[in-house]
Amino acid sequence: MTETFFSPCPRGLEAVLADELSGFGASTIEPTHGGVGYCGDWALGYRVNLESRIATRVLWRIGAARYRGEEDIYRTAYAATWAKWFTPDDTIRVHVTARQSPLKSLEFTTLRIKDAICDHFRSVTGKRPSVDTAEPSMRIFAYLTRDTVTLYLDTSGEPLYKRGFKHAAVEAPLKENLAAGILRLCGWQTDEPLADPMCGSGTFLIEAAQIALDVAPGLGRRFAFERFRHLDRAAWAALRKAAETRRKPGRPLQIYGSDIVADQVRRARVNLEAAGLAECVSLKCADFLSIEAPAAAGVLVTNPPYGVRIGEAEALAELYPRIGDALKQHWAGWRCHFLSADEALPRLVRLKASRRTPLFNGALECRLYEYRMVAGSARKPR
Repeated sequence: MTETFFSPCPRGLEAVLADELSGFGASTIEPTHGGVGYCGDWALGYRVNLESRIATRVLWRIGAARYRGEEDIYRTAYAATWAKWFTPDDTIRVHVTARQSPLKSLEFTTLRIKDAICDHFRSVTGKRPSVDTAEPSMRIFAYLTRDTVTLYLDTSGEPLYKRGFKHAAVEAPLKENLAAGILRLCGWQTDEPLADPMCGSGTFLIEAAQIALDVAPGLGRRFAFERFRHLDRAAWAALRKAAETRRKPGRPLQIYGSDIVADQVRRARVNLEAAGLAECVSLKCADFLSIEAPAAAGVLVTNPPYGVRIGEAEALAELYPRIGDALKQHWAGWRCHFLSADEALPRLVRLKASRRTPLFNGALECRLYEYRMVAGSARKPR
């Protein structure tokens, strides 16, 4: 049977996610603001959870109806056959988002949907599920427009960017699915050298190594759909086995990471080891302003400090021109990409960006700046 799914993703990556889903065999692909709708069988839903590098979740559409008030939404939620999909022993949490909805309180709407689910279970099984807002077994999402409500059952559980192995985080983390999407936007090919000279906890490095070795990003974690009563265990086991079989053994790759802060390098090394990728990436403590490119050509991609992590505008105003000088001196022949929320970067780095792609790092609006450093263009800094 054909099911309908929706996968949210970091804003700006909708087209990238749509292309990825097409490669998985999805049909009726419809990119929209903040995600992509699509259709397919349950095997597709399992596969997107296991293999998508871009999606944040896989939401299964279970119903939609028109409404005029909260009681209409209650009836729609009560009518869904929840007891066919999970048990009252599973804990639940309801999330409601709205766009142009006339309802005055989303909190009250959330409460009514929760009541409807619990009342449904009580009438069918004599028991009701408990609410767990921290780590629920089942997440229910409701999306309200001006006059329609659409209900989704989350098949993922924890967000898909939580790959299941990262131990050492940083203060301003770059989510894994945003990093993977940026690597696709950069046009990086796995036979090209890749460098992140401000690597932080190593997110770009880990995502690149997993891509190069064809490691499915979900192999190290569990999913909510594994608790579904209608789980096709044979199909899911076959998908996992196929992904494990495709995984290539670890080996040294042309992936290079560095950071001027020794503690950041330590964090990156801890995360690489946890992911089983320590031997794949060359890692060192070094200042980006003075290191040489590790090859004659390749892709540089990094998330430099901007405002939050440095704090002082004066320090940034001094750093950015030196970054531009370093690119000209040491990175000729490379395609260099910087993700930044600081609008001063393109002006102060004193280089002409060949492309600027709007992206969001969480709620933070950013740009991905591309600088093509033509070989032979290096000149002395001012």
